[in-house]
Amino acid sequence: MDRPSGPSVRLKLTLSYAGFLMVAGALLLAVVWVFLLRYVPDVTTGPGPGPARFVPNRSDLQRAFVPKAAWAMAALLLFGLVGGWVLSGRMLAPLSRITRATRLAAEGSLAHRIELEGPRDEFRELADAFDRMLIRLEAHVAEQERFAANASHELRTPLAITQTLLEVARQDANRDPIELIDRLHFVNSRAIDLTEALLVLSRADRGSFAREPVDLSLMAEEATETLLPLAEGRGLTIETSGSPSPTLGSRALLLQLTTNLVHNAIVHNLPDAGTVWVTTGVGRTTAWIIVENDGVELSPDVVRTLAEPFRRGTERIRTDHTGVGLGLTIVQSITRAHDGALTLTPRAGGGLSVKVSLPLAPHLTGG
Repeated sequence: MDRPSGPSVRLKLTLSYAGFLMVAGALLLAVVWVFLLRYVPDVTTGPGPGPARFVPNRSDLQRAFVPKAAWAMAALLLFGLVGGWVLSGRMLAPLSRITRATRLAAEGSLAHRIELEGPRDEFRELADAFDRMLIRLEAHVAEQERFAANASHELRTPLAITQTLLEVARQDANRDPIELIDRLHFVNSRAIDLTEALLVLSRADRGSFAREPVDLSLMAEEATETLLPLAEGRGLTIETSGSPSPTLGSRALLLQLTTNLVHNAIVHNLPDAGTVWVTTGVGRTTAWIIVENDGVELSPDVVRTLAEPFRRGTERIRTDHTGVGLGLTIVQSITRAHDGALTLTPRAGGGLSVKVSLPLAPHLTGG
């Protein structure tokens, strides 16, 4: 945005320092003038008894005082301008470093840090806050770049498969069309699932949703009922327990969160005879849901990466129902959008425990 240029902050501070010094000097001279007037008569005292003597009157005082006061004010003005310019430059030096860092960030250089030295004052707090913002922004940009690269790869895969199937069908006129249609339908469904997951993830990251009272225990029941046929088809058992867990948020997004948690626990479970545990409850200031499952043993290093986009875990079971690799990523984004926390913990003996903690509904926290 083009705006008319004005005087710099340094010039404004310099004029302010000089003006304050001039006002203080004028007040001081005024006090001295009033003090002297108390002891100087209006007219010259004539000769009296004894030797003749001359006593200055106020006119004499004015002729002697005013020129020297003017010179003093001029000296104060010069001192105020020079001293104010130097002092303001020293005071604004940290701001110049912050401005330079801001310009570098605007040009795309997020690795630069201010690292302002000295005691903790307003400028130091501003610089530290800006450095923390740059750290988070750099991490966010790096995460988005990785996500974009992974998403492009994942979206390109079904398109490449579709192209290959169509080329094979064109070269082989005797190929069974029903088989081709079935395979194209499967590949297309995977592409649709991935696209819908990306849309949900984008909506959660934007935080563009209305907040309403939501009970996580009801979301858990609905998700469990929806996914029960999938669990039964895999020979799994789902156990639910807990108490009402009220929070504020988007019902659609929180249902998506709960569904992803339960679905993830089902498809990454033991081949048969596994169990999924879904528990809800409240703490002093949080409403939470915990979803646990049986499965292979997971190392802490693997668990730390499970919420990254398109990371399914190198040791986890892969099937046709493993999804598009965005289940826990969507859970994490929805949790962040609701000011909550996601905790992933490997279970002793195998499997994973996932806990989502969200702010408790205000009427239950005294808010």
